[in-house]
Amino acid sequence: MSVPHGEDLKRPSIQYPRPTPSNVKEASSQPTLNASAKELFWPSSDDSSSVGILGDDGLFYDLAGDLSIFGKKGYPSGMNGPALERGPATILIADDLPDLLQALKETLEREGFVVTAVGDGQSALDAIRSNPPDIAVLDLKMPRLTGFQVCSALREDPLLENLPVIILSASGTRDSKVAGLDLGADDFITKPVDVRELLARIRMILKRSRQGIDANPLTRLPGNLAIESRIERAVADDRPLAVLYVDLNQFKAYNDAYGYDEGDQVLKGLARVLVDQLRGGAGAEFVGHIGGDDFIVLSTPDKMEPLAQRICDAFDAVAPSFYSEEDRARGAIVAKDRQGNAKEFPLLSVSIGICHNRDRRLAGFAQVAHLGAELKKVAKGKPGSAFVIDRRKD
Repeated sequence: MSVPHGEDLKRPSIQYPRPTPSNVKEASSQPTLNASAKELFWPSSDDSSSVGILGDDGLFYDLAGDLSIFGKKGYPSGMNGPALERGPATILIADDLPDLLQALKETLEREGFVVTAVGDGQSALDAIRSNPPDIAVLDLKMPRLTGFQVCSALREDPLLENLPVIILSASGTRDSKVAGLDLGADDFITKPVDVRELLARIRMILKRSRQGIDANPLTRLPGNLAIESRIERAVADDRPLAVLYVDLNQFKAYNDAYGYDEGDQVLKGLARVLVDQLRGGAGAEFVGHIGGDDFIVLSTPDKMEPLAQRICDAFDAVAPSFYSEEDRARGAIVAKDRQGNAKEFPLLSVSIGICHNRDRRLAGFAQVAHLGAELKKVAKGKPGSAFVIDRRKD
């Protein structure tokens, strides 16, 4: 597939200041608060939303203005579908002692948790990767993979590196505890398990995780705070930087035709495509999830073009798997447009806008955000998967 790119944008270079406070918006409905980042979203009748940060002074700090890269469709950042109340926390527990496993499962379920129980380390890792829980409780010594090995694998996976882990062990030695904490475990509990202590530690870690970790609740990729921090540091250090703003095309039509649950699988699929670019020298240095179907990939100017091409090709290779056999054969789906009329829409594809500091200095995050949205809009005007690189110079 030939992907058009390198659009030469003629507009002059503009230095954009950081966002300034604006008055709190009036809304007919109560705004939704994203617990992970204090992000507020006001759903609108035109399928859009306002988005920003609620400051300690009670003012709403607008991050996006009329841009569309920070939260869309009135959904909380990173979520696909209408804003929903947070459901009960999900826990995966893994232990090779069936009686203990069943007792822990029943106790946690009585406390209102949704629990998945497995009997060995490999099954635990497979279950976590298939449907990540809010927290994992792992026995240290299990068949196939130990609790330490599962924890190590999670910390090496960008999609799961922030997943809280508690290790259970009959060996309560200082060396065992230090080894577990060094691997990234959040806590270490010595057997026999005191159920009240386990419950207290689970609740404490979940509360801390929800308040302090800027991770997307669906893909578990770093969210807006981490993205801004990474970009600001790179700009301040004057390091070579290329920022790829990645967005899905035809995603609303797909959601309308297949439903939000299937839409979530598409977002996870795109996240996996992007995370794969972190490995093997593919060129990606960081992947983040802005919200909805918008993602960020950080790279360097010398690698940005082949990286964008690989993302387009990789997503095009998996996109047909999200459709029924009939829609794949047709190469399109039938869904309603924004006016309610039945219309044929192409299969999903990606658009990528790329800004960088190879030819001119970037002033900061606000300017990068504006340029990324501008370039991505040009890419979305092209058929299929496409990327556009900013060719302007100072």
